[in-house]
Amino acid sequence: MLEMKVEGLTLDPITNMPIIILKDLTGKKALPIWVGVFEANAIALEMEQVSTPRPMTHDLIKNILDGLNAKIEHILVNDLKDNTFYAVISIMLNGNKFNIDSRPSDAIAVALRAKAPIYVSEKVIEDARSIDLSESIKDDDSEQWKKWLENLRPEDFGKYEM
Repeated sequence: MLEMKVEGLTLDPITNMPIIILKDLTGKKALPIWVGVFEANAIALEMEQVSTPRPMTHDLIKNILDGLNAKIEHILVNDLKDNTFYAVISIMLNGNKFNIDSRPSDAIAVALRAKAPIYVSEKVIEDARSIDLSESIKDDDSEQWKKWLENLRPEDFGKYEM
């Protein structure tokens, strides 16, 4: 397992779908994970420390776990099948460990709220042919995403349809 952090969000220039960029702690490897608009918004809200008037779904999950005195040990992006990433949320409750199946975007959104570590299995990194960041990075898309986030308002969240 390789610990990673959310480096940022960007847009796929072809599909215009959001991409979460995970980067290892050395900054040498990155893993892009394509996600939906709602999931990207949930992650962006937490990254930008934007508070909402009522708890969003991932806030609710964290609040439930806190209420049960459960602790999120970590999340793990553990598989890649047919271009679909899989993850588990590892929870400790009353001395028992539970691994809950999750979409990576949901697991990441919850991990950010709980300040829990994010791991990716070495096999997933190999299978995804992770990007070697020691060469060069293009920041064009990240600037576009940053501008979009800066103009995002809470009332915008109700208008997206999937």
